[in-house]
Formats: sequence, C-alpha cells, structure tokens
Amino acid sequence: MAKEQIKFRSLLELFEFLPRDEVLLTDVLREITIATLNGYGKEKLSYNVPFFYGTKSICLIFPASVPRSGVKNGVLFGFWYGNRLKDKNNYLTHGTNKQIFYKIYQSVDEIDISALTGLINEAVELDKSFRIKSKQ
Repeated sequence: MAKEQIKFRSLLELFEFLPRDEVLLTDVLREITIATLNGYGKEKLSYNVPFFYGTKSICLIFPASVPRSGVKNGVLFGFWYGNRLKDKNNYLTHGTNKQIFYKIYQSVDEIDISALTGLINEAVELDKSFRIKSKQ
C-alpha cells in the first residue's frame, strides 16, 4: 500500500503539521521575506511549502518535516535562481542542484537578517529583469 500523499491547503494546516521549532523558524523566515518583498510578488503554497514568486519563482521555505524536503533537520531557505545571484559573502550553500542555492537554519539565532534581506532584494531585481526580457 502506498503512503498517503500529504497536501496542505493552507499555512495553518502546514503549521499544525510541523514540530514547534520548525513552525517558529518558518514563520520568522516568512515574515522577513514578506517585509523585504514589500508588496512585490505573491506567496502561495507550492510543494507543500511557502513559495514566493513574481515574474518567475523567487524563493521558498522548506521545513525538514515536509516530505521530499531533502533536509534532515531545520528549515531550508532556497533561492530558485540562486545560481544567478552574486552572493559575494558566500552566504548560500551550493549543493547538488545547479540552480537552487540555499541556507539551512537550525534556529532563529542563526539568521543573518542583513545577509538574507540583501539576497532577497537581489533576487527581486533579478526577477524584475525577467519581466523586462519577456516584454522585448
């Protein structure tokens, strides 16, 4: 018998499923992202996790407890086009995926808000450039 596929229909359902430490991390990362995006783009649940997009995909927040996360513990914050970000301080991990670069957090204290918001802003500028190219 195949495992029942989990499908969250809301953030509330996701938060009820997650362990308390992942709820806190996910919520803090969401709040930082929403504040930094400052009205740009939209959020939706995709792959059962918070996913932010504008013209194309920008970033996602993937708690380890969500099936198919590929993360043993903590919460992954990934940039969909991380391979195109400058990331001059090498804040992001360049794992096996050639496109998505990420940072895995184990606690809220590990979040370097300045580094993360700088990368989110850079990802927004990259996303805006996709809109310009698609209009040409």
